[in-house]
Amino acid sequence: MADVLLSKVRKNYNPAILKDTLRNINLDIKDGDFIVFVGPSGCGKSTLLRMIAGLEDITDGDLMINGTRVNDVPPSKRNIGMVFQSYALYPHMTVFDNMAFGLKLQHVDKKVILERVVKAADILGLEAFLERKPKALSGGQRQRVAIGRCIVQHPSVFLFDEPLSNLDAALRVKMRLEIAKLHQELNATIIYVTHDQVEAMTLADKICVLSPLKTNAESNLEQFGAPLELYNHPVNLFVAGFIGSPKMNFLKGELTKVEDDYCEVKLITGERIKACINASRGSVGDKVILGVRPEHIVKADSPVADGGHVTGKVVVTENLGAEFFVYMESGASEVGSDFTVKSDSELDINSGDEFTVGIPSSACYLFDENGIAFPRTQVYKRS
Repeated sequence: MADVLLSKVRKNYNPAILKDTLRNINLDIKDGDFIVFVGPSGCGKSTLLRMIAGLEDITDGDLMINGTRVNDVPPSKRNIGMVFQSYALYPHMTVFDNMAFGLKLQHVDKKVILERVVKAADILGLEAFLERKPKALSGGQRQRVAIGRCIVQHPSVFLFDEPLSNLDAALRVKMRLEIAKLHQELNATIIYVTHDQVEAMTLADKICVLSPLKTNAESNLEQFGAPLELYNHPVNLFVAGFIGSPKMNFLKGELTKVEDDYCEVKLITGERIKACINASRGSVGDKVILGVRPEHIVKADSPVADGGHVTGKVVVTENLGAEFFVYMESGASEVGSDFTVKSDSELDINSGDEFTVGIPSSACYLFDENGIAFPRTQVYKRS
């Protein structure tokens, strides 16, 4: 396996326009890490993966694999295996031949090819399908063949470009587990691209959150860290809103009290919320945005609702059996945004009802006018 280091990497498709797709990307990926690139469409995550693979040129910066600079090394010489969004299987070949084709092109000994294909098929549960052609396989089986074709190459780094996006929801969950087990078995260095932050949270050792590059931004790498670090301590409004499902609620207000280990925020509706936030770099009267995750909101009469209360009008409810969602309008929410509540049990409310919920002080996040996060002094833990 291998370490991968990106240092001040930049990508510009048209230098004459001076409009970068990626700028100042710095990542230190250790041997055996499972790294996920996540972000909205157009943020450059697939482009970054293709630059590591050698399918896209690097405009500036350095790409190191196992300590060797590979900017100018062709893809075939980088010892990297890539699984694409489309399966890209040869329809006239059997599963065995699809997996063995790359090795045959390299003139690898037939005995070695047989050993590698059989071992990969055993890992992926494809032993019974080696003589079938792709048209006789399900979508999940075809995806496993594409992964197997990658495994037999014995690459130092595995690259996955949204491999599950063509599968239905149930199959995506199953294949997600398969990929997690594959990482444990191979202890491989894996770099994985997805737009689905649930995939990112469940698979990754570390997540790289990318955003569409703003003109004067220093970089479009927003944050790089462990999943729970991004969930509990997002560095800015973008990461806070992207990581977590359902999305974090944001409420407009201003600081009315600032202490070392807590602050008080007056929402634009007049409601006051006490938050376990160190807002000492701010001042009373500063405009701020208070964040709270839907799964951390509690009943209004709960003893942990020590932060304050928020009242709104119920727009719609969703009962999913194990979970119950309430979408309501709050005057403090951002324009066009619902205030979402997630409950483990059904609540006796209907559309049009006025509904009050409690906010635990340790469940709060806080951001300044520029969207930069204030440090949290406590992290909420559900009992």
